[in-house]
Amino acid sequence: MNRCSWCNPNNPLYVKYHDEEWGRPNFDERYLYEMLILESFQAGLSWECVLNKRENFRKAYDDFDLEKVASYDDDKVTELLQNQGIIRNKLKIKASLSNTKIFKQIQSEFGSFCNYLKTFLPIDAKLPIRETGRTTNEISDAISVDLKSRGMKFVGSTIIYAYLQAIGVINSHDPGCFK
Repeated sequence: MNRCSWCNPNNPLYVKYHDEEWGRPNFDERYLYEMLILESFQAGLSWECVLNKRENFRKAYDDFDLEKVASYDDDKVTELLQNQGIIRNKLKIKASLSNTKIFKQIQSEFGSFCNYLKTFLPIDAKLPIRETGRTTNEISDAISVDLKSRGMKFVGSTIIYAYLQAIGVINSHDPGCFK
């Protein structure tokens, strides 16, 4: 079976993610939140590294329960920094907590994070948008600028582009891929 060139065929988690999740539209609010947090941890690392720690992140972040994570305090930051199962970068951990609060503010303002994302899409956009060979586009640029203006960290255009691929706004499967 032909898959995208980036998919490590020796990693069952990666194969499953590629085959069943990546590029497939999923606009469930918890999923949107989880993927935004995980993508922010990817900065400077490979997605495979983050994916391999995903279950540990789910446990450490209370299954990405937005309300619980929004109430994390300094003691929880210390606990996360000591958790060997996740990426223990203090800046990324602190950013994940402040980004959580901003995510909630966006949900309040737009009714959902999904509604917020839709404001950046062309009116006639058919999802997923088929696009390969890119790491950013006008949509990821605009979302990145807006999220940064709201105070989010680790949300550069490349990270947001990867996020849009992950949640299925953009389908970037290689031309020879079975997907």
